[in-house]
Amino acid sequence: MCGRYFQYREAERLAEHFAVPGPLSNTPPSWNVAPTQDAPVVRRNPETGSRHLGPLRWGLVPRWAKDASGGAKLMNAHADGVAEKPSFREAFARRRCLVPADGFYEWRAEGKAKQTYAVALRDGAPMALAGLWEGWQSPDGTWLRSFSIITTEANAKQALVHHRMPVILPREAWATWLGEDPAEPAALLELLRPCPPEWLCCWPVDNRVGRVAENDAELLNRDPFAAPPPELDDPPVLHPPALQDPR
Repeated sequence: MCGRYFQYREAERLAEHFAVPGPLSNTPPSWNVAPTQDAPVVRRNPETGSRHLGPLRWGLVPRWAKDASGGAKLMNAHADGVAEKPSFREAFARRRCLVPADGFYEWRAEGKAKQTYAVALRDGAPMALAGLWEGWQSPDGTWLRSFSIITTEANAKQALVHHRMPVILPREAWATWLGEDPAEPAALLELLRPCPPEWLCCWPVDNRVGRVAENDAELLNRDPFAAPPPELDDPPVLHPPALQDPR
């Protein structure tokens, strides 16, 4: 699963990386994005065909939902069910998106305790997480646009922390996933696989990530008291964290 992630890069840098033309909506940086919060998402405008970057609420609310209260439960969508499950199948067919992330957090069980880990791309580039978005109209006529992050089975590296991980799409798959290049459902499902393990860099961080109110750059600092498995003890490219692009 993916229950928290971090996205601190400025809108201008994200727009450049994801080839999004202006104008842009500014979204504050966050080192602890949590469900029900707004975060930047890349979508395709069906009228112009161009990409759009703007904030949506994390936790998908289906178009047919009676209210928005269940959105947080749909923060993730399993790759093996997005084409059939009622909550996701319409969005999978028509409203796919990219969720920019500088990395995500996951919790590894260590006996009765859990240790938080941060995961980023080893080269320091933003991740493009496969997502779905939906528009829901409230009884008062206002619209809520929300999104879900698609998860898949973990690769060999991520499996040392957790058995699932978000789908990280390579650049060559972005146009297909956004609908810019026509593709059959089977071809889209084929994209929803774990990324190569060598892409990732994982390191232990302080467990205060679990508190929503905690949101600062020091969340990405290595936990000096944690002793992770040797396979995870990589020098993280985002440590110490900085607002400038680490590429």
